[in-house]
Amino acid sequence: MNDNAAVTESLRLERLAPPTGRIRAVLDTDTFNEIDDQFALAYAMLSPERIRLEAVYAAPFHNELSDGPKDGMEKSYAEIKRIVGKLGRSEDEDFVFRGSESYLPGADVPVDSPAARDLVRRALASDAADPLYVAAIGAITNVASALLLQPSIASRIVVVWLGGHALSWRDTREFNLAQDVHAARVVLDSGVPLVLIPCMGVASHLITTLPEIRHYVQGKGEIGSFLAQRFEDCCNDHYGYSRVIWDLSAIAYLVQPEAVPSDLVHSPVLTDQVTWSLDASRHFIRCVKAVNRDAIFKDLFRKLEAGTGER
Repeated sequence: MNDNAAVTESLRLERLAPPTGRIRAVLDTDTFNEIDDQFALAYAMLSPERIRLEAVYAAPFHNELSDGPKDGMEKSYAEIKRIVGKLGRSEDEDFVFRGSESYLPGADVPVDSPAARDLVRRALASDAADPLYVAAIGAITNVASALLLQPSIASRIVVVWLGGHALSWRDTREFNLAQDVHAARVVLDSGVPLVLIPCMGVASHLITTLPEIRHYVQGKGEIGSFLAQRFEDCCNDHYGYSRVIWDLSAIAYLVQPEAVPSDLVHSPVLTDQVTWSLDASRHFIRCVKAVNRDAIFKDLFRKLEAGTGER
């Protein structure tokens, strides 16, 4: 797929400016894959002053926690429901959607799902002056499928994706990207306004430890205790142990973009060797180059303490 004509360069550059004020957003997340998605979903829902979160989509994943992409998506769907309930939002609202049951079977072949259809619907209903931000923190299958089902939505959305490694990294075989290389290429080649947040070399700085979690998260409401337990259970030996909460970066870009500095770069080419190749003739994207670890965790901890959020 290459539908660059659907988005003019001037519109793309306008959409790639860091967000200001309150924005509309959906979150695409493989929530049961690790423990960082849970933190990111809570952060998004606890930031109504900057994010009007309209929907959450369950993304597929396959690792030791799932029997395959479909099972991973279903487990993520159930985890989203748990978190939404702990934050006081009714589970029967039109808010959480099942996503793809498989990865893209080939280049430019979408996987239909309730999540992809909902994204198309919301994007088409968006005012041209008020784009829908799509924060994606898992395999990009649902988003790529929506773009393939309805390419015109590229002019109505801004995708913020945690995927791949820094452009200077020796490879980009990162979990989110490597699961569905076809989907990653669809998004990178589509011309959709894209904010790319690399994992190693950028989001990898978002590290915390169990003592910090116990002090600032444990006991901060039902959601705080839930997140703290997820963190404690993720490792059998926390002595000298720290863990990356990568996915906070995508939400932080929407909430406090000054803490997530970025540059305009040409969209990289994703090679068959799953490495980055640079081509200065390609369209621009925004690529995050650093994260202010302390500012991001402070904001999350303060919001958990205040207990604010959508009710």
